[in-house]
Amino acid sequence: MNRICIALMALVLICVSTNSRAESTVGYFGFEPDIITNYIGQSNKKLGYVRVTVDLMLDDVSNIAVVEHHTPLLRDAIVQILSKEPEETIKSLTGREEIRQRCAEKLKTLLKEETGQEIIREVLFTKYLYH
Repeated sequence: MNRICIALMALVLICVSTNSRAESTVGYFGFEPDIITNYIGQSNKKLGYVRVTVDLMLDDVSNIAVVEHHTPLLRDAIVQILSKEPEETIKSLTGREEIRQRCAEKLKTLLKEETGQEIIREVLFTKYLYH
């Protein structure tokens, strides 16, 4: 009976330790300060601006330092995407989602080229203001 209890306890400990190692710890990184840039207005003489708070969902919290190191590159990519968008895209909900997806693809590609690994799980726009 004692041997059975000991064997069951050992089996439980093995399962618990295996499950805790298999789970990844998701991390988040937020760009500070917010990203602010101009966009193309309806007439070429008129510029508007957009202010976006961008947070990155990372596959592992240990990658935060890597993302911090590459922040200037990533910030520039987001500014480049936003600044080339016309007013109607910036101001529409579907346009906003398209921009977010384009930013996600670009940032994932850049970090893959720089580090050789996939780090970003998702790009989130937590604040999105335009004028």
